[in-house]
Amino acid sequence: MQKFFFALFILLGISVNSQNLQLEQIMKGDDFIGNQPDNHRWSIDGSTIYFDWNPKNEVGNSTYYWKTGMKEPAKLKEDAFDYSDVNLSSQQEYEVVFYAKRGNLYSYNRKTRKTKKVFFSNERIYAVERSVNPDVVFFQMNRNVYQLDIKDFSVIQMTNFRKGSNSGKKEKTQSYLEKQQEELFQYIRDTKAKNEWYAEKYKKNTSDFPKSIFYGDDSLEQLQPSLDGKFVTFRLSDYTSSTGTSVEHFITENGFTKSESARSKVSVNNLSKHKMGIYNIEKDSVYYVSFSNLSGIKDFPIYYQEYDDLRDKEKTEKAIVMIAPIYNKKGTKAVFEARSQDNKDRWIMQLDLNSGKIIELDHQHDEAWIGGPGIPNYSFGGGTLGFLKDNETIYFQSEISGYSHLYTLNLNTKKKTQLTSGNWEVREASLSLDGKSFYLSTNTNHPGNREFHKLDIATQKMTVILNADGAYEVVLSPDEKKLAVRYSYKNKPWELYVTDNKPNSTLQQITHSTTKEFEAYQWKDPEVITFKAEDGANVYARLYQPKEANKNKAAVIFVHGAGYLQNAHNFWSSYHREFMFHNLLSDLGYTVLDIDYRGSDGYGRNVRTGIYRHMGGLDLSDQLDGKKYLVENLGIDDGRVGIYGGSYGGFITLMALLTKPNEFKSGAALRSVTDWAHYNQGYTANILNFPETDSIAYRRSSPIYFAENLQDRLIMLHGMVDDNVQFQDVVRLSQRFIELGKKDWDLAVFPVEEHGFKETYSWIEEYSRILKLFNETLLDK
Repeated sequence: MQKFFFALFILLGISVNSQNLQLEQIMKGDDFIGNQPDNHRWSIDGSTIYFDWNPKNEVGNSTYYWKTGMKEPAKLKEDAFDYSDVNLSSQQEYEVVFYAKRGNLYSYNRKTRKTKKVFFSNERIYAVERSVNPDVVFFQMNRNVYQLDIKDFSVIQMTNFRKGSNSGKKEKTQSYLEKQQEELFQYIRDTKAKNEWYAEKYKKNTSDFPKSIFYGDDSLEQLQPSLDGKFVTFRLSDYTSSTGTSVEHFITENGFTKSESARSKVSVNNLSKHKMGIYNIEKDSVYYVSFSNLSGIKDFPIYYQEYDDLRDKEKTEKAIVMIAPIYNKKGTKAVFEARSQDNKDRWIMQLDLNSGKIIELDHQHDEAWIGGPGIPNYSFGGGTLGFLKDNETIYFQSEISGYSHLYTLNLNTKKKTQLTSGNWEVREASLSLDGKSFYLSTNTNHPGNREFHKLDIATQKMTVILNADGAYEVVLSPDEKKLAVRYSYKNKPWELYVTDNKPNSTLQQITHSTTKEFEAYQWKDPEVITFKAEDGANVYARLYQPKEANKNKAAVIFVHGAGYLQNAHNFWSSYHREFMFHNLLSDLGYTVLDIDYRGSDGYGRNVRTGIYRHMGGLDLSDQLDGKKYLVENLGIDDGRVGIYGGSYGGFITLMALLTKPNEFKSGAALRSVTDWAHYNQGYTANILNFPETDSIAYRRSSPIYFAENLQDRLIMLHGMVDDNVQFQDVVRLSQRFIELGKKDWDLAVFPVEEHGFKETYSWIEEYSRILKLFNETLLDK
């Protein structure tokens, strides 16, 4: 009877219901769930919490605010300031603070709570900082650094960077008539002489203005004034003009196709060149930093030994990229970090601004690739580096122990101290106002949690503030007495709360975001389990089980995307449509397993790098071990297991069907990478190195090389305007299938969709096909 009803649903195109869950509903995403608050922050005075929200399901988010005494949040007027975007890190002790908003410079008086317009220009103002001199504020405009004296409100341009060459203009060749005029008329000769005299005089009288610093065709980046205003550091970057790709749009307003340029493909030829420069303001001179003596700067990676043409290659300095310096409060010492572009080395250095010389403080090497929480990634985001209040000790995060932990290093003694330890990670770290403690986001109790602790630096004692299962995203008030908290649980979406900054305090809920339709269903609380992988590693996964009476002995394995991402956790998933789809599947009798395979986030260095040089290796074997767990422990039929996922999950689905045929009855591969040589530089080079230098890694990791093995039922689904995993990926694999005479596969294309689908009708179409595939292949006939 069950088979009959499934067939009827498919044939008649009727909405699939599961205890009142409808595919058409859940594929609306946040429109069905409710739009949750995001980007929470405090006002300068700590009286108000601002956040982005869309409770009325409008076109986009708006700024809302809440303060003590309000029954519910209110929407901020369009022309009102939210007073939350001030860089307080260098202005904590000042009554008047300065900040950029809407491209202009403002001041805010904490005592009077008044705002003033300070400097308006048609050029955008940004990067506002206080000097060690309380009367001086630095800001940047049009790729140059300026200084504002707040006593007399005078503005001085500190640098004069100019694109192009300093070779000057070419001398203009006089025409016949110009020569004739000069020969015939004294007036012309006198005027020319006067002009030349004034030009020379003006040139001599411009010594108060900084000389022009021409930087050619490079990109001028990361300007950073020293806090005493004596130096400005900068980076010159020469980015290769690599061949880009194009994405063709077929659904356009004018009826013609439109081609848009997109990223280039991974290649050793994409390595950029970077120089770190120092402009000495007092001497009006520029000099550059040398990195030739850094540890490991000329070391080749181990995988070179596998290639005859690389094994004995002449050693040269690695290409590196550096980040702007960070200064202590006195402005007397500067530190910065750099990493190699082969992704295997990270250096933390002290910089002597007077000489341009560096002192190597810490060198981290990973034969796979440098990464982990609190460590700048390939785009240099999210790093932890700063000074303690003693102005002599820096703090940073490192994965040297196998997990990302917090360290200090004294610049005088060079003593390094590990402040945290254990088989867990420091996710974020911020120094307290008094400089005696750190506030930490960790996963101490469970890899799938995001807890909040206070760490005493002297005793290394950690005090729990928030640690229930789930995730806490905490923003401290300016005086550190209150916490603005975004919290969620596995089956409870994000909401905003406020509480006191002390242990065991009660969260006061500020927002209510979920809709009545979402709340009408009893969402499952999937169990987070562990099973043993073939190599003995513990693998975490979310398990969705049907009621025993409804169990159909079929299972679906879901593979999350991004690779380095966590989904078997205790908080609300960014894969919320998939979470709801898994509820629907389990209501229909399926068992669903959502695995944090090798390469996933949250489990330390060895899991993170477990896919080095072989994507589709341990990450795929973890899926097979998950299937084994289902069969041996939950009574799942070995021949009735399907697999699906998007992006990296789509890639794993392809690798499962093409390298392990007959293990899975069917698979749905969404927006999948089919050949890693066609993916981007930043992500792929970390894991597989470069196709020109490590072809072995690319060939064994790319599904297109295994197309001849397709035996199981496959559907591929891809957006045609995907500028991340581009449509060309799935087209190339399709051509391979055609040439190989493969028949048991389908391709569904979505003409207006990018990598992340936007339109509800596309989501419904996509997941209707996935459900139809599993119903046809996994259920008893």
